[in-house]
Amino acid sequence: MEKNNKIVKYKKPFRINIGLIVFVFIFCYLIFNVYSYMTAKHISPYEVEYGTMAENNIYKGLILRSEQIYHSDFTGELNYYVRETSKVSYNNLVYSVDENGDISKMIEDASKDSAELDADHLEEIETDIQNFQTSYHHLNFYSVYDFKENLSSTLNEALSLNALYQLSDYTAGGTSFHQVTADIPGIVLYYTDGYEGITTDSFTADMFHEADYDRTSSRESAKINAGEPAYKLITSETWNIVVPIEKTLADRLAEHDTLQLRFIKDDKKAYATYVLTEKEGQKYLILTLQNGMVRYAKDRYIEIELITTAESGLKIPNSSIIEKEFYTIPTEYFMQGGDSDSQGLLVERTNEDGGTVTEFVAPTIYYETDQYYYVDSEQISVNDKLIKADSSSKYTVGTDTATLQGVYNINKGYAVFKQIDILYQNNEYTIVKTGTAYGLALYDHIALDGTKISENELIK
Repeated sequence: MEKNNKIVKYKKPFRINIGLIVFVFIFCYLIFNVYSYMTAKHISPYEVEYGTMAENNIYKGLILRSEQIYHSDFTGELNYYVRETSKVSYNNLVYSVDENGDISKMIEDASKDSAELDADHLEEIETDIQNFQTSYHHLNFYSVYDFKENLSSTLNEALSLNALYQLSDYTAGGTSFHQVTADIPGIVLYYTDGYEGITTDSFTADMFHEADYDRTSSRESAKINAGEPAYKLITSETWNIVVPIEKTLADRLAEHDTLQLRFIKDDKKAYATYVLTEKEGQKYLILTLQNGMVRYAKDRYIEIELITTAESGLKIPNSSIIEKEFYTIPTEYFMQGGDSDSQGLLVERTNEDGGTVTEFVAPTIYYETDQYYYVDSEQISVNDKLIKADSSSKYTVGTDTATLQGVYNINKGYAVFKQIDILYQNNEYTIVKTGTAYGLALYDHIALDGTKISENELIK
């Protein structure tokens, strides 16, 4: 029996791999989305909020006062009887000079043994302690040292004065012990620094280099030589603070002459009149005050904050602000017409056949003044002729243009320009006026970066 050598191959049925197809589809979909994301324009929104901003106007100023230095006519041991920054009247005893030192030694010994103070000095010390207790704050710990120095000076000078009275039999009629009194009223200081004669006209830029500043205290030595400064008097309650400032601040202050300031040292506030001046290209603010000088009589330099008006309004980032050019159309060419009460224009145009046609269009108004409406090129074009109602007058579009600052509002999913009225601006944010007819409203969403989008562009 012969074998059958004919072999028939079995054909496998074609089967669709659904899983592979789904995988390929998903993979392609992911690739497409990644590509779309990488190539798409990304517009980050920003929600408009209400805010307040003010400048950080803290400056260091140079204090100028009416100061008169008094030099000693004698050489010898020095004793003071008035606390520094105290007011003295005419003929009040300020200091004494003992040429041979005998009386000064007796005053020193008597003041050490003295246990009594007169009622005036006790009241003065009690008042100083109460004022310190009520005004002390842990953030101003340096005031403890000022208080300690003042209290020590008050005690020493009060005891010395009492001792002087007790030794009046020794001091009367002597030729080597000299008691010096004030010849005019004023506030006593016991240091000199060479700035006593400087005025608001004669100050120079190098006087603001505090590192080069030096002062000499007459109280640091128990002796004095003839011709050396013994003390000085501040002879007027009117004083000045000279502050170097930037041109931008000078421009803002140019329209006024009064402002409020805060002294960083003790957080006290005061009002001052001012004038602006310029020396060698540097702007200076010269403040004039009529009171409060005694609190800073020991200071030549003082830190102050200029309290300018804080602006409140809608707060937006500077990155969202752009500029856009508009046609400015005289208001008399607008009229009501069409199917609504919207303001529109009667436009004369040339059609494709070369004929003249007139149509009414209602362009979007972005801003208005007393004379003009601001419109863009969406519905009217340059060289279009506008016809004035009930008149033969015509106006050519593009004759006048103007630029507005604004942002792109994206509330509706596409970009709409909104004009802004800037009240205040710093390096990061801007405060704009609220309630403007063609402006922003609270909680509007705007494009964070106005340069990445254009008018009517859809937000993806």
